[in-house]
This record gives sequence, structure tokens and C-alpha cells, in this order.
Amino acid sequence: MKTIVLYRPRSEHARKVEAFLRDLQKQHDVDKSSLRILDVDSKEGVEVARIYDVMLMPAIIVTSNDGGYVCSWAGEELPLMRDVAAYAQR
Repeated sequence: MKTIVLYRPRSEHARKVEAFLRDLQKQHDVDKSSLRILDVDSKEGVEVARIYDVMLMPAIIVTSNDGGYVCSWAGEELPLMRDVAAYAQR
């Protein structure tokens, strides 16, 4: 499984997302290498948002190793860390 995090680093949600990711790594032993963190305004971020039809930020997308969609969360309310960790640690 791959976990992709899309957000805008210079937005009102940036601090919340960055704290979430930091805590996810510390509290749930999620290796940073298992997370793909992208600026939604970057070339790669725009492409990923288009492929997975992401309309709200921030967004967390879980895909299979071959890129197939598994699940996602989007919008101001971040998911439970344990839910993201369950996918990120597979």
C-alpha cells in the first residue's frame, strides 16, 4: 500500500497537517518513507489530484502498490491516525 498526502504548505491547514504527520510517525511508528507528501500546487501534486479526483484539501489517499485506488479522506477534518497507520504499515 502507498499513502499519499496532498496539502498546501502555505495554507491555514498546513500546521495541522504537519503536526498530524509528525504524530503519526511518532505515535504509530509509521516510517516517513511509506508516506508520499506532496504540495498540491506542484506539478506532481496537480497530477495526483487529477488522477484521484481530489477536490478538497488536505487529502490523504491510499493506493495499492500498482496505483489502484483503495480509500481516501479529504477536507478539513483529518482521519483518525490509527486508520491511516493501518494502511501505511501494510
